[in-house]
Formats: sequence, structure tokens, C-alpha cells
Amino acid sequence: MKTRRLGKSGLKVTEIGLGCWQLGGDFGPIEDERAQAVLQAAREGGINFYDTADVYGDGRSERFVGAHLKPGELVATKVGRSPDLYPDGYTQARVRDHVLSSIERLGGEQLDLIQLHCVPPEMLARGEIFDWMRSLQQEGLCRAWGASVETMEEAHTCLEQPGIASLQIIFNVFRQEAATQLLDAAREADVGVIVRVPLASGLLSGKFARETEFAETDHRHFNRDGSAFSVGETFAGIPFEAGIGLVEEMSALKPEGWSMAQFALRWILDFDAVSTVIAGASKPSQVHANIAAANLPPLSADTHEQLADFYARRVKNLVQVPV
Repeated sequence: MKTRRLGKSGLKVTEIGLGCWQLGGDFGPIEDERAQAVLQAAREGGINFYDTADVYGDGRSERFVGAHLKPGELVATKVGRSPDLYPDGYTQARVRDHVLSSIERLGGEQLDLIQLHCVPPEMLARGEIFDWMRSLQQEGLCRAWGASVETMEEAHTCLEQPGIASLQIIFNVFRQEAATQLLDAAREADVGVIVRVPLASGLLSGKFARETEFAETDHRHFNRDGSAFSVGETFAGIPFEAGIGLVEEMSALKPEGWSMAQFALRWILDFDAVSTVIAGASKPSQVHANIAAANLPPLSADTHEQLADFYARRVKNLVQVPV
């Protein structure tokens, strides 16, 4: 698989990475054997970049990834959403302690990339948390640092910070604002872009129906109204039933022989400011299908124009969160 440079970190990451939220059980139960099979499928497909967080399954995802990693493979984790930190318990000592715990679960002595995990915008505006990230890097606890954010405003606040190497954002055909509001600025600042929620929690796979039900432990069941965390993380903030209809409409634009998931992933990869797309998976077959999107040809300029128009006319006003 092709690699791209992750901003000023200089790390070479595969175009398709593995998002490891599923391994924590927040997309429904996943037994140990299947989690290990997902990770093995990623390695077999050439993936070298794994994204996790300390709160995914209360460290379960990090432990799976740590046990799997081999030399040459890269891992990014996140800090900032643990109950003792979020929303107003942040201190430098607590953040550092969480990073040390992540290092222990993942193995080794240093993280490849540590990211702020959607911390409140008020905390970002104060600025001191970025000094803490620089201190972690200076101490040698991470090779590089970045931030995972919810909105374009938060992204631009982070871009102003010296030393930031990456931004993790929601970006897909149902959330296209970054294409015009962020990617050029990120490229100019030499900040890598990590794309999460690329398939809108599976909605853009085209495999769901209005009658689809999800396990009680799956955020697609318990967070549709944003009661647990930002609803933008669930179906990218699109109401599920409306999203089903939108996917049906959009399917008319995909090239013949492509799956909807590959169509959605290829659209993201066509933006060269994107460093990697961290597509999640709950079974090995999904990993292989996601990887295949990187080998497809770029979409035509006409298709990109049609998708931009579709977003502006049919999708944008349905997004339930500030973007």
C-alpha cells in the first residue's frame, strides 16, 4: 500500500490505517479472537498505522494493539476524554499520567503520536494544554503530537500552535466542510490530516436498512441523540433514517463495480492533504475491503463536482452538530 507523510512528524503512514475504536467494544461486543483477527488482517493488507485511545474499552483497545505491534508499525493514541480529565479536570500531571499508562499498555518507552482527544474548545483556547504536549515531546514520551477535534474552528485553533504535527478530523461525503475550510491551511502548516469516521459509522457502506438494529453497547444505538458524547461521532451527525435515503440516492454516482464503502473511501483519498484514513472494522473482511479502496483510480472531476453539489443541496442542512 502507498504511504503518505504525516505532516512535520515525517512519519510515513499507509493511506488506509486501522481505526481501533471497535476493538474496545463500543461498536457492540467483539471477542478477543475476532479483535486479533482484525489486527492480523490489517498487517496482511500492508497497514502500518493504528489509531486508538485510552478510553476505548477502558484501555482494552490499546492492549490489543500493543500486543500486536511489530517493529516498523506505527501507533497513535489519544488522551483527554477520561472521566478524571473531561470536561474540566485537566492538569499537566494528570495528562502525563494518562500518557504513561498508554505507553505501558502499548509497550515500549515512547509513543509515535499522542493526540488530544476532543477536549473542550475552552481548554484549547486557553492554550496551556499545548505547552503540556510540547513538554511530553521534549521529555521523549512521544515522537510527535497532534489533536483530534470536532469542528473547523477547533482545527484552526490547533493549527496556530507551534509544533503540532497532525489533526484528526471527521471528513467524509456527508461532512465535506474540511475540503474548503481546512485542507489548504493544514498543507501550508505542514500538518498531517488523519480522517476518522470515513464511512459515517458504517452508514456509507450502503449495507444498513431503516430496520437495522444495533447492540445496546454499540454507540450507534445509545448515542444517536448525542446523550453520551458528540452526536457527530455517530453517523457523522446525520439522522440515521435520513442517511439511509441519502446513501440510496448517492449510489447512482458510484462507478460500476465499486462498493459504496470503496466509493466513499476513494473520495477522501483523492484529497492529497489527507495523510491517512483510519477506517474501523469489526471483522477481517471489512479490513480487506477498505484496503482495496486505496488501489482504485481517483474519481473524475465531474464526480467530485456532483458529490459537492449533493452535499450542499441534500446533506449539509441535516448535520446535527456545529461543523
